[in-house]
Amino acid sequence: MYPGSWARKFPHKPAFIDAATGGILTYGELDARSNRLAQLMWQRGMRPGGHVAIFMENDLRFFEVIWAALRSGLYVTPINRYLTAGEAAYILNDCGAGLLVASGALADVARELPGMVPGCRSWLAINGPVDGYEDYEGAIAAQPAQALAGEPEGRFMLYSSGTTGRPKGILRPLSGLGIAEGAAALAGPQRTLWGFDEDTVFLSTAPLYHSAPTGFGVAATVQGGTVVVMPRFEEIEALRAIGKYRITHSQWVPTMFVRLLKRPLAERSGFDLSSHRVAVHSAAPCPVAIKQQMIEWWGPILYEYYSGSELHGLTHCNSQEWLAHPGTVGKAVLGILHVCDEEGRELPPGEPGLVYFEQAGNPFEYHKDAARTRSARHPVHGNWSALGDVGYLDADGFLYLTDRATFMIISGGVNIYPQEIEDQLILHPEVADVAVFGIPDPDMGEAVKAVVQPVPGASPGAELEARLIAYAREHLAHYKCPRSIDFADELPRLPTGKLYKRLLRDRYWGGAKSRIV
Repeated sequence: MYPGSWARKFPHKPAFIDAATGGILTYGELDARSNRLAQLMWQRGMRPGGHVAIFMENDLRFFEVIWAALRSGLYVTPINRYLTAGEAAYILNDCGAGLLVASGALADVARELPGMVPGCRSWLAINGPVDGYEDYEGAIAAQPAQALAGEPEGRFMLYSSGTTGRPKGILRPLSGLGIAEGAAALAGPQRTLWGFDEDTVFLSTAPLYHSAPTGFGVAATVQGGTVVVMPRFEEIEALRAIGKYRITHSQWVPTMFVRLLKRPLAERSGFDLSSHRVAVHSAAPCPVAIKQQMIEWWGPILYEYYSGSELHGLTHCNSQEWLAHPGTVGKAVLGILHVCDEEGRELPPGEPGLVYFEQAGNPFEYHKDAARTRSARHPVHGNWSALGDVGYLDADGFLYLTDRATFMIISGGVNIYPQEIEDQLILHPEVADVAVFGIPDPDMGEAVKAVVQPVPGASPGAELEARLIAYAREHLAHYKCPRSIDFADELPRLPTGKLYKRLLRDRYWGGAKSRIV
């Protein structure tokens, strides 16, 4: 089922609740408002296969835009709210967005976009004005609340960066079904693995522009449940929300567990967690000591999965399986796992290599990037795909991740790609060469570190470090910028010009262990 069906069954039931304010979007309101936006997009010439994008903070209106696209045959792309105008414009131009819904809270960036994305025809401002944008409420108010004829099913088109740092759209063909027929697939593992149903009350803790929080929110409404959205994550407020709203299911990233455990015991005790049955986590392997402490605290309600925005495969484990195989990210429940060496030869259990998933159906493609699509495929088996993660299987088929082939940084559950940062810093006139990688961080898992070789005549030290960090913050989203910069007389490059980054990175990682002290 989908919001239109649930609106007829229980129009006054909350579909979404703002955890901070208690504000509610009912199923009746979700149905009517998403229909009005769907009608507006149809009136403006958007047809199945067209593209709509969202640039906004965590807000209940986020999901009415998602559902308007999903019931109009459109592709929908949430854009990271922390991107600069140039970074957001790249995604809008690349996907060919015909309409953007942007929040007034992001007006400083949003107002720059119309001049940078000439192909986008409609610009709507929600939750406050944006120069050059129409008022969202006024635009949809003139439209009927009836569903479009046939309601063709749309899809997400998410963006995932690669070694070049440029985001790439993950494209799958439209199903050709109506949303009433296709909606069941949107509930996916949330229904089959974690038991989402009409009685589910799901706590969404993370930024909605990420694939997992949005996917979980959509899945909950497909099943007729209620989603409680935190405007931003805060440890004590998350614990309070579990009791206040009688949360049954939730979704986390490991850095949230670290932050929870670092709060004094007196502060994090005494909350009513009795309704909490399922806590799902992903985005990065959870440090063993952290997860052990979480299971001791919350009980065996933790469920872990490993996948990617590409949805090329999925592993999963419950708490009991994880306790028997500490450190695992689970066994394959979607696709067949293979671990291969650099030539594509399959490796035996215990030997690390590139992690592939074999799928029976058509694998994903990267939008406008045939080369990158090919690079994700196995050299022999075209229906095996990999995202660059390195790991190994044990004798029981459980997967353990050990590294990332491209030195991708995961900070607070967010993927950060060094090449994009290096490409920006190298443009600074005082930088001769630069390497960026992740270093251990007790709160975020990893922090962004840069090592810079200054040009002759430039003086390394605190003043240059401050100038380079300020420069990075002018040109990149702040979460991507180096937290600190060290200096070297010369970076270790091979005669071919390839940077031997591991020599630098290993100096910071030797003997590092994640633990709570």
